[in-house]
Amino acid sequence: MSSPISGSRMIAWMVWVLASVFYAYQYILRVMPNIMLSDIMQQFHINAAAFGQFSGFYYIGYSLMHLPIGLMLDRFGPRKIMTGCILLTVVGLMPLLFAEHWAYPIIGRCLIGMGSSAAILGVFKIIRMTFTEQRFPRMLSISVTIGLIGAIYGGAPVSYMCQLLGYQSVVKIFALAGVALAAITYWMVPTITATAQGSVISDIKEVLSNRRVIASCLSAGLMVGPLEGFADVWGSAFLRQVYGFDGTLSASIPSMIFIGMCFGAPVLSMIADRVKSYLVTIIGSGIIMAASFALLLMWHMTSTVMSLSFVLVGVCCAYQILAIYKASTYVRPQVVGLTTAVANMIIMIFGYAFHAIMGSIINAMGGPGVSQALVYGISVIPVGLCLGIVGFILLLTKEKSVERLVT
Repeated sequence: MSSPISGSRMIAWMVWVLASVFYAYQYILRVMPNIMLSDIMQQFHINAAAFGQFSGFYYIGYSLMHLPIGLMLDRFGPRKIMTGCILLTVVGLMPLLFAEHWAYPIIGRCLIGMGSSAAILGVFKIIRMTFTEQRFPRMLSISVTIGLIGAIYGGAPVSYMCQLLGYQSVVKIFALAGVALAAITYWMVPTITATAQGSVISDIKEVLSNRRVIASCLSAGLMVGPLEGFADVWGSAFLRQVYGFDGTLSASIPSMIFIGMCFGAPVLSMIADRVKSYLVTIIGSGIIMAASFALLLMWHMTSTVMSLSFVLVGVCCAYQILAIYKASTYVRPQVVGLTTAVANMIIMIFGYAFHAIMGSIINAMGGPGVSQALVYGISVIPVGLCLGIVGFILLLTKEKSVERLVT
């Protein structure tokens, strides 16, 4: 059945742009704590462990709502769901402006994560409705690039705005921008008639009981530290305290990871096609990221060398796309979409684990004002990468064994 969106080329492009802008907007909200760390800690009188919990609650909300929002997008269409989710992220910002007790910003952070889960799922849904299957990969890659530009502008430019205007004024600006985006989305996106759905519960059970899917997702989750642990939150504090960089430089350098990731998806896909193995490409990406963070911790890099290193790390961070695709090859075609949602959900929940563990270690070692504490906290990232690499090596070994038995 054709959708109202596909009937008009101009409307189709405008709706796709709105979905991509929402994806960029939620990325800015996702990396904001990285810039506002000291301001938030001072306002609410919290330590590094509590701040790690605050940052990580984004991923709890994001992960828990992934499947429900995916199902609601199918049932009610993107107009109502995306509008509601944009407003939910705005509500999640309010405790930073008006709350006095720390529990409310934590709840707000969770609400931001819940609303943000509609961004990438909405992009998937709208591209499927507005463009042909042949154009899907190209449009998705452009949307991801737009989103990552949001992550980049959640770095140095937002840091500069915070220094110029104060962090609460910046929060107000983005809250107003969210309200405007929600209004435009509700006005521009047509209402979509829901289509009949199959047995959701049995499909979910089928995916969750597939051992190779779960093993692939858990291994991929162990490797999210560079993006979700370092670039999102702890990177700026680490560079400021351990390397002595100023505020703007320490905020901008972690953004190199997002710049690298803009090019990572096509680069890693091309490499995977060349070596004829997605698992080998993922393992290689993990090794490069682990080596980069080992050097970061053991050798004092210059800002130029570090920037180049983080661009390479960003390219390798696109392993997530390959891992999600690989997980989808372990199931029958009828549940590929559901497997993709489950895989993304499992991988993203590791973001909370990294923030909680890193924050607890940093707090136990003396807090973010102590260089050695930050070194120990960031050391969690290469450890997780090594464990993820081992997991994918075991999957590769199992796959090779099956291939030998078949032949």
